[in-house]
Amino acid sequence: MSPAMVMAAKTKQNDNLESQYQKGVKHLCENGINKVPKKYILPVSDRPNMKDRELINVNKQNLKLPIIDFAELQGSNRPQVLKSLANACEQYGFFQLVNHGIPSDVISSMIDVSTRFFELPFEERAKYMSSDMQSPVRYGTSFNQNKDDVFCWRDFLKLICNPISDVVPHWPSSPVDLRRLVATYAKETKYLFLMIMVSILESLGLVGTTENKTEEDDILKDFQDGSQLMVVNCYPPCPEPNLTLGMPPHSDYGFLTLLLQDEVEGLQIQHQDKWVTVEPIANAFVVNVGDHLEIFSNGKYKSVLHRVSVNSMKSRISVASLHSLPFNYMVGPSPKLVNEENPRGYKDTDFSSFLEYISSCEPKRKNFLESRKLC
Repeated sequence: MSPAMVMAAKTKQNDNLESQYQKGVKHLCENGINKVPKKYILPVSDRPNMKDRELINVNKQNLKLPIIDFAELQGSNRPQVLKSLANACEQYGFFQLVNHGIPSDVISSMIDVSTRFFELPFEERAKYMSSDMQSPVRYGTSFNQNKDDVFCWRDFLKLICNPISDVVPHWPSSPVDLRRLVATYAKETKYLFLMIMVSILESLGLVGTTENKTEEDDILKDFQDGSQLMVVNCYPPCPEPNLTLGMPPHSDYGFLTLLLQDEVEGLQIQHQDKWVTVEPIANAFVVNVGDHLEIFSNGKYKSVLHRVSVNSMKSRISVASLHSLPFNYMVGPSPKLVNEENPRGYKDTDFSSFLEYISSCEPKRKNFLESRKLC
């Protein structure tokens, strides 16, 4: 075989491998693998190595995310709970929300239908593959499969949820109950987000008095009309979980993310320069501050790095509901939170700026948020 033929054969082999990777990690697992392909192996410095695992084990019992009781937040103990909420957003950027009022059957149905979607034949899932980041439905893999040098061990289904009556017909038609169950879940989480945002704004001192009731109504109307993106994640069992991650360290772009997890651990947050695991609480939401809320609060509330580890035994399902203002709205620091002692720390931004940024480079850590800072 001539050198040119050898080169052509290698190129074809590489193209075939790249094509397989683009089909997703679930597809790889369905075809049987016992080693992590090179495309998914992180540089040594980025791996969830044994040192990290020792830190996780040491801190697991010591670090508990603040727990916010939503029922108490609506009752006579509200002032005290608001203080706890403010502390959670300042010190952790995360909290667990319990007694939130969303029926348990709505939650269990969302996990169930998500699981069933990823169990569909690849050909059915592949109908929704798209590189258009503004598509109302998009099935894909990794973090950003068009830009990632190393892929991560995740497949996802992204669903734009607003206006819901317009987008539901574009969602997957299989499983047959997916549209109905996800639409119910989307409506419930949107309402919960609005209720939490009232508390967030009050904790920042921006609403809650009769003098600014009209202003409060205007702000909430903006959020009512705001963006909601549902990201359903599947992390299949990984034969060598110490070599890869389900998602790399990153922050979320919006105001708040409401994360629903199954019982399998995987979410890790960076706290005091250590990676620590968030233990799932049944029927609870993990809520985290996004980049837009950090900007809006002029840095008072922190958008925190988080990542996802994988394991060799169990598949993991999570559902992230990301909420912000409408896509075309500009987000900047609230004027009431800017003064001589706390000068403006961020540029205005909008969703299109975020899309343009991640479309032009490989997203890493909090680089987008860093690009919005004034100093």
